Amino acid sequence: MNENLFGEIQKIENRRKLLQNQIRGVNHTYQMEPMIPQMHDEPILTVTTELDLKIEKIECKILEPEVQSISFELVDTKWDLLNWTYYQVWRVKLPKQFDGALVRYQIVAFTRGGEKEIFADDGEEFSYLVGEMATPEWAKEAIIYQILPDRYNHGEMKKWNTVADINGVYGGTIAGITEKLDYIADLGFNAIWLNPFFPDNTHHGYHATDYFKVNPRMGTMDDIKELVTEAKARGIRLILDFVANHWGSEHDIFKEAQQDKNSDYFNWFYWKNWPDDYECYFDVKDLPKINVDCPAARHHLYKSVRFWLTEIGFDGLRLDHADGPSMNFWLGLRQFVNEIKPDTWLVGEVIKPPPHLLSYQGRIHSMLDFQMAQALRDTFGFGTMNLNEFDSFLGKHEEFFPPNFMGPSFLDNHDMDRFSLISEDETSKIKQAMMCLMTLKNSPIVYYGTEIGLEQHVGKDDPNSHGMAENRVPMIWDETKNKDLRGFVKDVIAFRKDHPVIWKGERKTVYLDSQNGIYSYLITDGKESVLVAFNLGDTKQEVFIDSISYVLKIDAWGAKVEVL
Repeated sequence: MNENLFGEIQKIENRRKLLQNQIRGVNHTYQMEPMIPQMHDEPILTVTTELDLKIEKIECKILEPEVQSISFELVDTKWDLLNWTYYQVWRVKLPKQFDGALVRYQIVAFTRGGEKEIFADDGEEFSYLVGEMATPEWAKEAIIYQILPDRYNHGEMKKWNTVADINGVYGGTIAGITEKLDYIADLGFNAIWLNPFFPDNTHHGYHATDYFKVNPRMGTMDDIKELVTEAKARGIRLILDFVANHWGSEHDIFKEAQQDKNSDYFNWFYWKNWPDDYECYFDVKDLPKINVDCPAARHHLYKSVRFWLTEIGFDGLRLDHADGPSMNFWLGLRQFVNEIKPDTWLVGEVIKPPPHLLSYQGRIHSMLDFQMAQALRDTFGFGTMNLNEFDSFLGKHEEFFPPNFMGPSFLDNHDMDRFSLISEDETSKIKQAMMCLMTLKNSPIVYYGTEIGLEQHVGKDDPNSHGMAENRVPMIWDETKNKDLRGFVKDVIAFRKDHPVIWKGERKTVYLDSQNGIYSYLITDGKESVLVAFNLGDTKQEVFIDSISYVLKIDAWGAKVEVL
């Protein structure tokens, strides 16, 4: 295994446990067809039961818009090889609803004689909205630049802080980002994803203590407003890193709840044994988990969203750890942003297998594509996925997900080793990966510094490493730094912007020779065709692509794109 992007689930024993647990008990897990019902649809729900008890009936208890109960029908009995027992499959058809209707329901199974009631998914309340959830048009054309504010630019007349180690605060500022907007615009980016800039004592910003303020060391609210204004003047939209699952333990609301059991904020958190034992993000005590289903806590979070979207002018939300909060929370957020700013783009971070991602349809516009990132890194960085395997992955990946649902992918980000490290600073490999990223349908993200091959010297999992801080080195502002790579990135971004066929057309493989390292695909929409080609071999190649009667000439370790 090259790296561990997907956490403990990548270990085969944990995958086995996941499969076993997915079928045990009474499980619905948003198995619904279609996933985004329209007003003419009668959606079909599926439930599986694997219990030692005899299930006599299962009911769907619709809570909204009209209270009623509908019985499931037993449609199949199957054998579960992993758990070595039988399980049963039940289905029910729900009634049509009006466009825009909010449907809430629970599912309960009754054992023989009604002796016991077992709620599906531990009593979860499911919900969906009737009607299309269209991705904003601007999002389909987005080319995104990711910035970690503390590490990007300290601003005019300042220097980086002296730090004890790479976990220290280097002193990047909001004004420093504004200073570099011309640089960002010149590269061709039309959107910026800002990692958190709220008050907090870390370099990364994920221990926020106030969702309505700017970290004083980074600047003021006026600085943020100027950044938004100046970005929009250059045609650049801003995406806010929104963390709904948790915040810092120094947050005044959490501190009050921890000091007073009768506080109005007590129910905003999950207490195991008040005041010092509570649920938190991956057992990190500094990050208490927020009870987003507590109405007051939810209102507070939505209020912060309103502030940044409408008063300050952000255009989208990158939803950190989106599998932490409940589906109901995200559905509510969808309704909320539709009311206050309908063209807001919601992009979720869920690092789970593809089937799990599908359950967010109708709640979140798009999901960050970690599967694609892994394939790009394995193919062009580590060199452990050959071109046959990569081509097979691309085809299946595109078939599996609905159009526009899988959102931005990337070569690296603030939580993984930089592509420069895994490719051993080989500029040709970065160019190839960047060419592929920029010529696939979904919006690309470039992590600050990748455009100049910003070096990372120690892997995040290496001995004596400081973890993920290793891939957050300060940006180097030197115009001579890797001008060739920066120029390549600028050119391929310009090509993508000039040829909408890349995100509107269909891609098909036209040449594949894995042994010699040659791979090419054609993207067409019936009006225009673009050919993309790669040579992962050590020698210049000239091949004839029979299906399009084209002679492809490509340098060793080259990447090219051209209009046919």
